Amino acid sequence: MPGPIDWNQMRALLATVEAGSLSAAAQRLGLTQPTLGRQVAALEEDLGIAVFERVGRRLILTEAGQRLVADLREMGAAADRVAMSAAAQSQSVEGVVRITAADIYAGHVLPPLLAKVRKAAPGITLEVLATGSISDLLRREADIAIRHVRPDQDGLIARRCRDTAAYVYGTPDLLDRLGRPSNGVELARCEMSGAIDGIEPFIAEMRQRGVPLSRANFPLLTQSGMTGWEWVCRGICVGPMVEAVARQTPEVEIAVPAIDPIPVPVWLVTHRELHTSRRIRLVFDMLVEHFS
Repeated sequence: MPGPIDWNQMRALLATVEAGSLSAAAQRLGLTQPTLGRQVAALEEDLGIAVFERVGRRLILTEAGQRLVADLREMGAAADRVAMSAAAQSQSVEGVVRITAADIYAGHVLPPLLAKVRKAAPGITLEVLATGSISDLLRREADIAIRHVRPDQDGLIARRCRDTAAYVYGTPDLLDRLGRPSNGVELARCEMSGAIDGIEPFIAEMRQRGVPLSRANFPLLTQSGMTGWEWVCRGICVGPMVEAVARQTPEVEIAVPAIDPIPVPVWLVTHRELHTSRRIRLVFDMLVEHFS
């Protein structure tokens, strides 16, 4: 009969299933792929069952593995609730606070706020997840999220701050070479940087403003807002950016000021229980002040 099971092994299995591969799960958990593989293999040996069938490079759950993972998900959810409750009861102003924001916000908008938090609460360690993905607050991947859409999950507190706006920017030299476009039709003849995922909503917004863009306008695409903005700042192309970032970048200017900007809402989000944690409440309130 199997003895007590190592939770690290069970966590390794659950992460592998949710991430879809050993390599992706190892990155999520901060482990090497061989270490993660050994933990999954040790769990199989301890339980005396085969959890995965290995088909080439693919891992496919066995029937026994599927039943096991269903139970592990319940255990994982319970562990998340315990961690959430403990964090909520912590009234210390020392410890880690994780903030998730797009890389362009993390690099250009957050630095003054980070300096204020360090001065006000030097015992707090700020971990900034500079990623375009929306981290799951309910799974404690982050404590506070800066988002541009209102979250719809239960159990979250969302505070709308002052909206920003997006324009199309370029360097003066590039705009001179382009003949200084003065309207939407002329701007639509320019090459732009864009996001690999989600370019269509921007095209639709610009068409509403009299700029007949198409995918042909975007020969340079990236998943990184910071990278795309660097292309614009180097004069390679024009590109969209929120006003809050462009204000920090004096080497660019609005390409066609006559075109109406795209409004961009700013939401600060945290978990309802985490809002009772003193250190998280402090950072959250300072973010509200910073963005308002």
